[in-house]
Amino acid sequence: MAETKEITLGDTGARAAASEPELKAEKMALNVGPSHPTTHGVLRLMMELDGDLITKCEPILGYLHRGDEKIAENMTYNQFVPYTDRLDYLAPLANNVAYAMAVEKLANLEVPERCQAIRLICCELARISSHLLGVGVYGMDAGSWSVFMYTFTEREKLYTLFEELTGARFTTSYTRIGGVARDIPDGWLGRVNTFCKGVVSVLNQVDKMLTRNRIFMDRTVGIGVITKEQALSYGITGPNLRASGVDLDLRKDKPYLGYEQYDFEVPIGLNGDCYDRYLMRAEEIKQSVSIIRQVIGKFPEGSYYAEDAKKIFAPPKDKILTSMEELIQNFMLVTEGPQMPKGEVYFEAENPKGALGFYIVSKGGGVPYRMKIRGPSFCNLSILSELIPGHHLTDITVILGSLDFVMGECDR
Repeated sequence: MAETKEITLGDTGARAAASEPELKAEKMALNVGPSHPTTHGVLRLMMELDGDLITKCEPILGYLHRGDEKIAENMTYNQFVPYTDRLDYLAPLANNVAYAMAVEKLANLEVPERCQAIRLICCELARISSHLLGVGVYGMDAGSWSVFMYTFTEREKLYTLFEELTGARFTTSYTRIGGVARDIPDGWLGRVNTFCKGVVSVLNQVDKMLTRNRIFMDRTVGIGVITKEQALSYGITGPNLRASGVDLDLRKDKPYLGYEQYDFEVPIGLNGDCYDRYLMRAEEIKQSVSIIRQVIGKFPEGSYYAEDAKKIFAPPKDKILTSMEELIQNFMLVTEGPQMPKGEVYFEAENPKGALGFYIVSKGGGVPYRMKIRGPSFCNLSILSELIPGHHLTDITVILGSLDFVMGECDR
C-alpha cells in the first residue's frame, strides 16, 4: 500500500505562492489642473498614484504669471497701487495698505491716527471677506453647499460697504502713499458696526452646520497634518502656521497701524490638520469683528492723509481746482511720482493668507529701482510635494481648500 503524506493548508499556500510570479501594480500618472475647480485656480498637480494612494506630487505654478515686480520698476509708486489689488484679489484693501506702508517706511513718513484707523478697519474687513470665502468654499469642497451660501451672502454685504468707501467692489485701489484716496462717507461706520453684529450670528449658524458635522470631521480630522517643524522650515505663515501650533501673528509680534492699542486673541491650533485650519479662520473672523468694534468705539478725528507730505501725497481735488500751488504739486506727482530718498526697506503685514512683504530698493526719485514681493500663498504651497503623498485622491480637495491659497499671489 502506497504511503500517503499529509499536506496542510499552509504548505499548499506556500507552494502556490512560490510557483506564481510576483505581481506588481503599475503606478499611474495623473494631472490635476491647471483648469480643474479642485485646484482653486490655475494650479497644476502632477501626481503619481498607486491605486487610489498618492505616492508623489509635484505642484507646478506659473500659468498666471504677469511680472508684477518688473512692472513696478517701470512706473511710479502710486501707479503700482492698482497692481497690488491683483495679488490676493480676495483682500485687495489689505494688499494696498501693506504696499503703501512699505513705501512710507522708505520715505520715513508717518500717517495721522485717523488714516491709521481707516486702514486698520479696511484690513480687518478684508480679512473677514477673505475668510468668509475661504470657509464657505472649504465647506463646499467637503460636501456642504449650504455653508457657502451663508458665507457668500455675508460677503456680498461687505462688498456693498467697500463700494460705498472706495467706489469699487473688487479691485479697490483705495490706499495712497501717505494716506487714503478719500475720507469715510457719512454713516459708514454705523453700517460697518451693523454688519459686524450680523456676521457673528451667521458664523454661529455655520458652526452648528459644520464644526461637529460627522462627515466634515471624517474628511478633515487627521488629514493633511503639517507639523510645527515643517511649517517653520517651509516658511508657512498666517492661519496655516498658527494651526500647526506656532504662536506668530505680526499684528501682535510686530504691531503696526496701532494694533497694540486693541485687545484681541490669536487662535492657535493643536494638530496642524485640515480641521484645525478651518477652526483658525472661523475664529479669526470673530476676532476681527472685535477689533473693528474697538476701532469704531474710539475712532479719531483729524486728517485722512499726511498733510505735511507735499512731495508724496496729492492734494484734495477742490484745492487743485482753486490753487496754483496745489495744481503744480499734483502735476509733478502725476508725471514724476512721489519723490523718495535712496535706500532699501522691507515691510510685511499680516494679511489673511499670511505675511505679505514688499522689499524695495530706491535710488531716489519717483520710481523704484528694484522690488520683490513675498506672496504668502506661494510659500504656503511649497509644502505640497511633502504634504500630499500618503493621502488618497479624495483628500486632495480638502487639503487644498484648507490651505486657502490664491494663485494671483503665487504667479506674481
